[in-house]
Amino acid sequence: MKIGFGITGAGHLLLDSVELLEKLMTKHDVTVLLSAAGEEVLKMYGLYERVERITGGYYNELVKEKDQKFSFPITGRFSLGKYDLFIVSPTTSNTIGKIVNGVADTLITNAVAQSGKGGIKTFIVPVDLESGDVDTVLPSKLELDLCQKCDVCDAAASCPGDAITPGIEIDLLKCEGCGECAVACPFSAISAGKIITIHMREIDIENTSKLHNFKGIEIVEHPSKLQEKL
Repeated sequence: MKIGFGITGAGHLLLDSVELLEKLMTKHDVTVLLSAAGEEVLKMYGLYERVERITGGYYNELVKEKDQKFSFPITGRFSLGKYDLFIVSPTTSNTIGKIVNGVADTLITNAVAQSGKGGIKTFIVPVDLESGDVDTVLPSKLELDLCQKCDVCDAAASCPGDAITPGIEIDLLKCEGCGECAVACPFSAISAGKIITIHMREIDIENTSKLHNFKGIEIVEHPSKLQEKL
């Protein structure tokens, strides 16, 4: 089976999505499409190399939005019906907002639009599914209340991406999610995988519900549920 697998810039359900991708890769040809934000967030959470490691070869490419310019030529495969299905997991509220309003100006939203034209079934795993609160995981974070503002910051010295400004912040666009800083800091001032609770916006929930009206698109509540659909 040939599968397109899109990843957008959400930390919530990201690890679950990568684990699903790894399983699918053992049995199917999977082309991975990364939105610009998806690429950044994978790196923040230390998951980019896992994805890069399992991709490569015809119909097993790792396709980055920044390499597709403005016309997204790879999405022509979707309009031609070259894939058996398209999965987007996790799917941000921004991506869904564009889909329901017919906007196709990103790699992922364009692939969804072309899938509709090519008759390819699309499964979307939204991060904003139901009203209320949801627990999600943060990438690496400098806990200022624990930071001792050392003359020489061991955490910053250990960072391969030079992402840490000692005593101030971690630049997540430089962070590779390797966790070396957390190990190096003697005061445990670097947290990784911290769980926080966020509240869902009603407009995002409403947009997600509108996907039910789109022919060829099915909402799936969790990446683990997708294996039942194959």
